[in-house]
Amino acid sequence: MTQTSQISASRQAPGLSLGVVMPWLLSAAALVLLPMVFTANSAITVMNQMAITIIFALAYNMLLGQGGMLSFGHAVYMGVGGFACMHIMNMSDFFAALPLPVLPIFGGLVGMGLAIVVGSFSTRSSGTVFAMISLGVGELIAACSIIIVVFFGGEEGISGDRTYGLPFFGIEFLRQIEVYYLTAFWLMLSALLMFLFSRTPIGRIANAVRDNPERAEFLGYSQRWVRFHSFVASGFFAGVAGALFAINYEILTEENLNLATSGEILLVTFLGGVGFFFGPIIGAIVFTLLRTVLGLETELWALYVGLLFLVTVMYFPGGLAGLLMMHSPAVKMKRLRSLVVPYAKVLVPGAFAIIGAACLIEMVFHLRHAPPGDHQMTLFWISFDSHTILPWTVSAVLLIGGGWLAKRFAPEMANSYHAATSLDGGGA
Repeated sequence: MTQTSQISASRQAPGLSLGVVMPWLLSAAALVLLPMVFTANSAITVMNQMAITIIFALAYNMLLGQGGMLSFGHAVYMGVGGFACMHIMNMSDFFAALPLPVLPIFGGLVGMGLAIVVGSFSTRSSGTVFAMISLGVGELIAACSIIIVVFFGGEEGISGDRTYGLPFFGIEFLRQIEVYYLTAFWLMLSALLMFLFSRTPIGRIANAVRDNPERAEFLGYSQRWVRFHSFVASGFFAGVAGALFAINYEILTEENLNLATSGEILLVTFLGGVGFFFGPIIGAIVFTLLRTVLGLETELWALYVGLLFLVTVMYFPGGLAGLLMMHSPAVKMKRLRSLVVPYAKVLVPGAFAIIGAACLIEMVFHLRHAPPGDHQMTLFWISFDSHTILPWTVSAVLLIGGGWLAKRFAPEMANSYHAATSLDGGGA
């Protein structure tokens, strides 16, 4: 009887199942091994930025994905937490006795403190009212960052030196790789805590308030206090992200808390998928890679990111994570292999069409903005004369031909997907 009870209890504890634990172990292993694969300091800096963006996106998803609160000013909690940590770095006596790895706690507490103040009145409402309040608060604090120079440093911002802190087991964080492992540790800890928060009663009730606030109120749960607790928790982790930003870059400016940064994290979260916990993680990785890697190749990277975001919102409301989860039935029924050929028939010519469109856009931009007499340009590691007819013809053929082939095979791909994900295998 005891053995039966133990088996039943183990089945009822999904938090201890291998399917839940394994992704965390694999993620931790990947974070440890990545610097051994990408050893350049520039690559490690990109990974640091990626980790910071993941924490910030997960914190934002606590509002939007779990609580249904659309915020247009959430960057202020990250920014204020980062500015507070920068001031701590500049307190030489205090910082000399403080190990650097505990600094994100102070950033989190400052972000949480500001969230308590703002949440005390903003969480009384939801929907459009909450969104407009968040926008007003964000713009107010962003304006104060130029006025209150003693805290925000004006237009120049505030800089500091992380190496002045107390060495942590002999580590002075002089090298970027040391900062990476510190950031990776806080990434795993913050993500795990936010995941556990989503599994607590208050996290579950936040989902109920998001989906049906009237029913949650009828059952005895206060909409306001549920939103308030989610808001405060989100502010804490946003402050942690701000502290890590201060440690990594050792400078903060008004850009870290303005409307553009708030809109950026909204884009990241939607791109990854607000309906899934791992959605913001995917969005942060994709966005950081596009901004850094693509940004090195073209000045129009923001245009391509915007187009990707537009396509995602229009055709894949669940984001990239939702697009992946659409194929979980095919994986469970072991039919994923049947989708390889139909997908290749659409995605390969579709990729050529995208390349053709990008070439046309880049050549138009080069014609409009290149200095007089500069006819040479480089695209996809190929140099050519943008004033000749050949590159325009090739690009147009790729766009039109690839688009036509992708459209032609799209019905076949849709039928194959339906057959792979339906219980009857697509039969009548």
